[in-house]
Amino acid sequence: MFTLTQLTSFVAVAEELHFTRAAERLQMTQPPLSRQIQLLENDLGVQLLDRTNRSVRLTPAGRAFLTEARRILRQSEHATLAVRQVSTGEAGSIVIGFTAASAYSMLGTLLETAREVVPRAEIVLREMVTRDQLEDLTESRLDLGLGRPSVTGPDLRTRPAVRERLLAALPRGHGLAARDGTLEITDFDGQQFLMYSPTEARYFNELLISIFRAAHVAPVFCQYLSQVHSILALVNCGLGVALVPEAAARLRYADIVFKPIELPTPRPVELNLVWREDNDNPALHTLLRRLESDPARGS
Repeated sequence: MFTLTQLTSFVAVAEELHFTRAAERLQMTQPPLSRQIQLLENDLGVQLLDRTNRSVRLTPAGRAFLTEARRILRQSEHATLAVRQVSTGEAGSIVIGFTAASAYSMLGTLLETAREVVPRAEIVLREMVTRDQLEDLTESRLDLGLGRPSVTGPDLRTRPAVRERLLAALPRGHGLAARDGTLEITDFDGQQFLMYSPTEARYFNELLISIFRAAHVAPVFCQYLSQVHSILALVNCGLGVALVPEAAARLRYADIVFKPIELPTPRPVELNLVWREDNDNPALHTLLRRLESDPARGS
């Protein structure tokens, strides 16, 4: 089988049609250059060049092979560059898991940063609840997760990504929607309330339960749902009120009014970046270094 050295030698001679000039171009002497051409022709079993004392010409086989030789050399250069970019974190792929709620806040910033620092990397996105992210991170099926603080494990590392306020989501005709200013958590006592699922949305369920319990407030939980957008859809239908992350207010519903709430912790909703400590993906660490060096990108 021919080598890249043989192809490089052939292309130089084919383009120069002169062995001396081709040797000078390759910074070598003529005898080893001639030897490379002979080895190539022997490997292929065809004559590529007509050589006389006065001229060098390509044979029909040589003209056809020149196109292929150039293509192979270009592919080799591209492969070498791609491998180097992967090893330095400039390229490759990053598989990112995210919760539906994080898509309203941190995900856009994260993708913008990834496009800046690893523009040649493929970003693969997977919408997953926090529990499933934990499993896939542990099994190395994810490089990076956007999960709630319950994402923990012996091999996992986390850092805060963003903290958000909670907002009240109210049907437009609801009495609380007409109130001026900030609502109190006690305003939700006895209200028909659209609650997060204790299994599929455990983080939000436990967060709200703790807030209500501390304030001695008892809403009437009329439905349990796993996704913020599903809760908002039911609020829009007038089926109840809800508390949602601040970023969810970017979802525009004609019949929902969002209002701030006075809480002991102003920004109780937490979102973390999570990854395996032993993940050796260079592109991931290039992204993490940028987020670490620019706190505004990761908080």
